[in-house]
Parts: sequence; structure tokens; C-alpha cells
Amino acid sequence: MRYPGKCGGTVTKKENNPKKRIIVVGGGAAGLVAAARAAELGQAVLLLEKNDCLGRKILLSGKGRCNLTNTKPLAEFILMYGPNGRFLYRAFQNFFREDLIRLLENHGLPVKTERGGRIFPATDDAADVVRVFRQRLEEYGVEIKLGAPVSALAINDGQIKGVHIRGGFHPAEAVILATGGVSYPATGSSGDGHRWLKAAGHKIVPLRPALVPLIVEEVELAASLQGVTLKNIRLTAFACRANEANAALVPSRQVGRAILGPKPPVKVIESRIGEMMLTHFGLGGPVTMLMSLAVVDALSLGPVSVAIDLKPALDFPTLDRRLQNDLSTFGKRSLKSILVGLVPRKMIAPLARLAAIPLDKPAHQITAYERTIIAGLLKFLPFNISAPLPISHAIVTAGGVELTEIDPRSMASRLVRGLYLCGELINIDADTGGYNLQAAFSTGHLAGESAARG
Repeated sequence: MRYPGKCGGTVTKKENNPKKRIIVVGGGAAGLVAAARAAELGQAVLLLEKNDCLGRKILLSGKGRCNLTNTKPLAEFILMYGPNGRFLYRAFQNFFREDLIRLLENHGLPVKTERGGRIFPATDDAADVVRVFRQRLEEYGVEIKLGAPVSALAINDGQIKGVHIRGGFHPAEAVILATGGVSYPATGSSGDGHRWLKAAGHKIVPLRPALVPLIVEEVELAASLQGVTLKNIRLTAFACRANEANAALVPSRQVGRAILGPKPPVKVIESRIGEMMLTHFGLGGPVTMLMSLAVVDALSLGPVSVAIDLKPALDFPTLDRRLQNDLSTFGKRSLKSILVGLVPRKMIAPLARLAAIPLDKPAHQITAYERTIIAGLLKFLPFNISAPLPISHAIVTAGGVELTEIDPRSMASRLVRGLYLCGELINIDADTGGYNLQAAFSTGHLAGESAARG
């Protein structure tokens, strides 16, 4: 029996004699892997997807290229999830990077490795990844219903009985929830699963945006810097107002999730070297995104500020001597000309305004005090953070189902028999680099296998 697929192709339902009826809710990364694995083990699987297309968030991942996973060894991989990473050991032992790569290559999709150990499909096309997963669903006879939003779980006496959909009911002996978080709601991640699980008695760790740009209070300054991209800078976040922070608090090393070492100085939340972008509302780019969850959590407790070190390779005395030499050597040039060699052109006028020095002031007239102000801004350009962008703009949802209520050996709910949870629905999130997708693939695979064999 053949079922039409609205995103191309059809899905074939093979005739078999199943032992168990399993429903998978959600056709994202975790749900696709879970459905295929449960069907591979001989069970009758129904995949319900509220969208008219499978894998919509996969198609957006990695800017449409799909950063599948990462080359980091397992011990370092686990660190990327923070303290909750330990929960994933069993899932990664069951299905990890090598298994994923083998699965893709067996279906004609080779992969490649890029900077930072990021692994992508060799075609640079996320649609090819979705195609592979659709082929697996077809191969193992998974029944798919698109445009089929679930309205509620059917639970009786602590046992899952199926799911309710608009205009009907689907019975099941096991249900796998892979409904995602609440970021990018257009992909279908609207928090449905969290609401159902809360109603079933599960604790939901508050949902927050992770990997998200940050809004600053100094909007006029930010707007004047809009579009500036900064490479090899240090961004440091402080648990205080900008006027209470100073360069002496900036640690000499990087501080953050998955970065091992001594605890940071008091008031320092995170400090990382990387690339960032300035926007009309504040701060974006890779290093900002990596630090955003720690900033969001700190904002719930009090004020947060950040500072940009534009010259992290130079300490203050070295930078001051360089400035002194430039001002002396090119004494007839203007401050504007001196700064051209130090910062992007669009930053020159805003920095001069902050230093209260006219751009056309000759270098030989700049005082030692003014030189110190300029060097200070290059080493410590502060902003007060007012908020992150809304969670709908986040790449990943932090928070989710409390991990103590999920069996890490099977992804089974400890509260409802026959119910399995996976993917972004649970309280797992990581830095960028392929870690979030790998967690979705691995927890989905374990959930599908456990539901089939349980």
C-alpha cells in the first residue's frame, strides 16, 4: 500500500505481522530515526507529523547544509552538553557518530569534515539527509500521516493507550514523543509535547532560549555598529552592570561550558575567544550564541553585562606602547587614520565618540590620558544586556522534561508505562557544532529500539 508524500515521493506500507503497534509523534531528527528503528525491529509503526513535510528543522540546520555531528571523542563530546551530558552515555553507546555516518553512506550519502570537527553531508544539502531517512521509513514499512496534529495523549491507569488527533483516535501499545522544543515554531516545535507531559505529571525544567542573539541597552551605539563582524575577539560576560565590571576581571583563559580549568573570577559568567557580529539591537554571531544560555540564566538572577576585547592577543601595556609608537611616528595624521589599522572602519567614529576625542585631531596632540582611554576601549568595550531575542528566534530550546523522570537506558518515561521521550523535548542542549543533532539521532534511535523490544 502506498501513501503520498507532500515533500516528494511516496511512502510504502509493507504488509507484515507486527507484534506491537507503536506511534511516533513528530517527524524531526529524533522522530525519523525512532520510527525507522522500531519498524526495522519488526513492529508496526505509525508516524504522525503535524506539518505537511518531514524533517523541516533538519532542512534549516547548518544554514541548509545540516551539521550532522562532530569528530570529538566521546569524553569531550559529552562535555558539550554541560552537567546533563552524562545522561547521554547509554544513548551514545547504542548509536553514535560512526553508526550515523555508516547509515548515511549505506544510502548513498557520504559525509565530509570541516573546521572545528563539524561533519556535513558531502552534498552540502540538508534535503539529502531527509531523503535518506525517508528511504528508511519506506524500506521498513512505516505508515506516515502528514498534517496530523496530535491533540492529547491517551493514558489510563499509568499506561499509554494511544493518541488523540483531530477527528479521531489512534490506539497504541507504545508511544514515542519527538515533538521538539519551542524554537523555530514554524517548523512545528510549539511546545505541545511539554504541555501533554506536564498534564501527565512530568516536571518540565523551564524552557529558555539557547544559541540566541542578545539585546543590549546601548541601542544607539549598537545601531551605529550594525553589520560589523569581529574575528578573534574575546567576549566576557559579567554578573553585574557594566559600570561595576572592568578589564581586571577578565580571565586570562577561556571560561565556559566544555572548557575545563579553574573556576572563573567572581562575577565572570563566561569568557570566550571567537567571532561575533554587531547588529541594530545588540550582539550576534558564533561566540555570542555559545555564551547566550549562560547569559540568559544569569539574567534571571540579576543584571548582566558583557565586554569585547578587540585585541586579546595584546595585553594593555603592549597595546598602549603600540598606540604610543603610532601616534609618535605618524604625528601629523588624524586619530581616524591611526585607528584605521586597529579596528574596522565602521567602528572608528563610534569609538572616537566614546573616547570624546575629535576624529580629525592630529596624533601628536593626543594626550597620554586620551591614549589610555583609546587603549581601554580597545581592550574593554562594554554593553549592558537587557534580554535575549525571543525563544522563537533561538536555534535550540534549553530546558524540557526533567532527566530524572526518564530512564537513560531506554528513554522510557518513569511515570507512564509505554511512553518514550527523545530529542529536544528533554532537558538536553549543547553548543553549536553538530552536538544537538547527534543527541536527537541517538536518543531517537534508543527510544525506537526500546519501544520495539520493551
